[in-house]
Amino acid sequence: MSIDQGLAFAIIIGMMTLFVWGRPRYDIVACLALLAAVVSGIVKPEDAFNGFSDDIVIIVASALVVSSAIAQTGIFESIMRRISPYLSSVQMQMLVLVATVTVLSAFIKNIGALAILIPIAFQMAKKSGVSPSRFLMPMSFGALLGGLMTQIGTSPNVIVSRVRAEMTGEPFTMFDFTPVGVVLAVIGILFLMVGNRLVPERKRTTEGLDQAVDIKNYVTEAEVTEKSTLLGKTLSDLKALADGEIKIIAILQPDERRVSPLPDAVLKLGDTVILEGDHHALERVVSLGKLQLESGHRMPEAKEPQAEVLSIEAVIGANSPLIGMSAQASALFERYDINLLALSRTGERLTERLGTIELQLGDVLVLQGNAKQLPERLRALDCLPLAERQIYLGKGRRALFPFIILIAAMASTALGIVPVALAFFGAAVLMVIVRAISLRQVYEVVEWPIILMLAALIPVSSALQSTGGTDLIAAWLSAVAADLPAYGALTLMLGVAMLVTPFLNNAATVLVMAPIAASFSASLGYKPDAFLMAVAIGAGCDFLTPIGHQCNTLVMGPGGYRFADYPRLGIPLSLLVIAAAVPALLMVWPV
Repeated sequence: MSIDQGLAFAIIIGMMTLFVWGRPRYDIVACLALLAAVVSGIVKPEDAFNGFSDDIVIIVASALVVSSAIAQTGIFESIMRRISPYLSSVQMQMLVLVATVTVLSAFIKNIGALAILIPIAFQMAKKSGVSPSRFLMPMSFGALLGGLMTQIGTSPNVIVSRVRAEMTGEPFTMFDFTPVGVVLAVIGILFLMVGNRLVPERKRTTEGLDQAVDIKNYVTEAEVTEKSTLLGKTLSDLKALADGEIKIIAILQPDERRVSPLPDAVLKLGDTVILEGDHHALERVVSLGKLQLESGHRMPEAKEPQAEVLSIEAVIGANSPLIGMSAQASALFERYDINLLALSRTGERLTERLGTIELQLGDVLVLQGNAKQLPERLRALDCLPLAERQIYLGKGRRALFPFIILIAAMASTALGIVPVALAFFGAAVLMVIVRAISLRQVYEVVEWPIILMLAALIPVSSALQSTGGTDLIAAWLSAVAADLPAYGALTLMLGVAMLVTPFLNNAATVLVMAPIAASFSASLGYKPDAFLMAVAIGAGCDFLTPIGHQCNTLVMGPGGYRFADYPRLGIPLSLLVIAAAVPALLMVWPV
């Protein structure tokens, strides 16, 4: 072992120790490892920041943007309403989520399938009162298992097919991976249904004041128009759109006559409903029911090319000119170009029309205005903005274009037209262009600590290969496997591929290990197919760390996971995959 190889192994071992310990935070550990690699000379200074342009970094960041944009379309709320009556338990929800992402991952890139379903997992977690961490890691592992079933499901399958073509003249076909892949996927799903209890319930590591602000009694009003899906429906139908999370205070007919909000009361054209609930539930009802907010006929000006109209929460201060006046009396829109969308008052139920409520000190308002002008307007009104968080009330939803963009991105990668990184990056940019997500939200939804960790670790992992560390491992494997029977060599190859993947990434693992697997089989007098398949399975099944596959990285931030959480579920699943894969490979691909 050379000095450089020893340094590379020492830095990686030290980094893994700190990851498992959990201190300092994972992104700082990765940065320290990168600095150590540069100072020791195993990473050149000019190569230190190559990780920021790596495909994995682009894929993870873009997938988070695309996932958030898709979540805002409201499609998943519709899906939830249809299937939620049949999913009363967390276990049933887990089964649907894991099975769905597993099947989808066989036909589209597993990172894409996972990104689609993350918003649904958050909705189910909220409805069941559990942390999303209960669902996200099992879903990520299910996505990895699903990718094993077809050639296009995951990158290792594509690469190992190419390696086989170079060695034998014939690549693996689309469904050569299916027999063994299906066995592993079914066994894996069954295990995850039981083993998910090993996953600790975590909260997002990036939680801040926005999660601490929990206002559930906002009052707003909305009108039933000709386009409303609730026209001719009852108030029970309206409440169902929000899963019963809102209260209907009153119905006002066009002549201002009040109607009792009985469950069987029918909504007619021109009726105005006064609603109470949190801003998420109110937005859901307004968007899915295609109701028009009281302010819907007027919008704040946003003439500049990059101007953005947004909604924020603010509390009325002691010197506010709004105190003792209503939004109508103060000419809030006419004088300040601001819409009042909703209002919350502690200890009092508000039953009047939104524009006529006399405002008081401490009232919390949801205000809509030009993003550039809002800070100045709030100072003039002596309104203190609350913790900044996403408020979609008054924004409206665009469902068609985001899904067209997502499907186009998926199809282009499945057909091999463009690489995954380019497809997802293009999809993220187009989501902004069609205003499915705002620029402000783009920078909010990307988990920057995860991105920094990935970018810092990629050069460190590459150093293991550039110093000859991987060649050292290969030589050791050749010596050990020469004396093993077929099932022993196959088990060793599969296990080592799993262990190496976090440090090389799955694609590099196949490129390094596939030639070793071929030479193993040749020296032992065996056919290479089972060994090449073992490498693909091992490279595609990184259940031990958040860094070996972008699916695991994608859920780390949203799930609030620590590095040490992954092996708690990953070690038994890895052992199960090895135990099931070896006999299945020997049966399907006789040596």
